[in-house]
Amino acid sequence: MTDLLTIDRPTPGARTDARVVVRAVRKEFRQRDRVVTALDGVDLTVAPGEFVTVLGASGCGKSTLLQLIAGLDRPTSGQIRTTERPALMFQDSALFPWLTARGNIELALKLGKVAKSERAERAQQLLHLVRLGSAGDRRVHELSGGQRQRIALARSLAQGSRLLLMDEPFAALDAITRDVLHEELTQLWQESALSVVFVTHNVREAVRLGQRVVLLSSRPGRVLRTWDVDLPTPRSLEDAAVLDLAAEITTNLRAEIGRHAGA
Repeated sequence: MTDLLTIDRPTPGARTDARVVVRAVRKEFRQRDRVVTALDGVDLTVAPGEFVTVLGASGCGKSTLLQLIAGLDRPTSGQIRTTERPALMFQDSALFPWLTARGNIELALKLGKVAKSERAERAQQLLHLVRLGSAGDRRVHELSGGQRQRIALARSLAQGSRLLLMDEPFAALDAITRDVLHEELTQLWQESALSVVFVTHNVREAVRLGQRVVLLSSRPGRVLRTWDVDLPTPRSLEDAAVLDLAAEITTNLRAEIGRHAGA
């Protein structure tokens, strides 16, 4: 099935109304003797500088959607457009253990064709940006889980993209570390021109971080509902307004999980 299959990545700096446009995207996988539909008719638009969080039950296609936007896979049908090649950040920091923190960032700069004479200075700037300016010479095993994710974020930013895709990057961290990284990511986003698509299974995390929350249905994944998060930033997980909206979204999520379980 190849109906309206388009992956369009204009050159960086091209004029566009949105950083991401997903239209009527369907994704099927073959499992042994049957075809499984992971996504069916998904529409999503992400504006320049917008922070969008994507929620849904396990297996609903959140990560699949992110991989399609990243160009790591192709939709069975539908249309995906991005203004530039996205930067990626995953739950596993996937740092190279034989390199220092700075070395991991410099490698990304090298792959991004940054001149060798500029890499050390740029890497140090990125280390400062993620509040690890003095940790550049540490090996991966010398870093805490939160520090590794900061380095992974710096490495993603080293790609020079204005579109950052994040797949549950803080899920494996303890609550206090996750809270600190929420604050730092919010500050970084506010100070930059980044568009962020952030996949999570944590409803309060989605409300705390996002300008818009997109809820996917259980498989096959469809956009079930969206919420505009019209709350001042920075936010706390314990803010009354965050808790109220999270409770509303959780009710919808539970109803969808129950509907799917009874189908």
